[in-house]
Amino acid sequence: MFVVRNRFTAKPGCAGKLATQLKSAAAAFALPNARILTDVIGEFNQVVMEFTAESISEIEKRMQETMTSDTYREKMAGYTELWITGSREILKVT
Repeated sequence: MFVVRNRFTAKPGCAGKLATQLKSAAAAFALPNARILTDVIGEFNQVVMEFTAESISEIEKRMQETMTSDTYREKMAGYTELWITGSREILKVT
């Protein structure tokens, strides 16, 4: 099993908006074990979206599906205006 963690540094005042948008998108795509996390202690304005996948091929398939989806475009419209930088981690659960 793998954990996919997409980490964003939101623009000041935008972390809540970004978290809400990511939560809506995760629900629309039924991402397994999805959760949205925001910072309490640490770097300011951090928003993390995590989900699990059974294999790397499942992650690739989901990415292809979302990138070609009209629903994805609708749910994620304008989200790039809410963050400054981001990264993706794919971690293997052992």
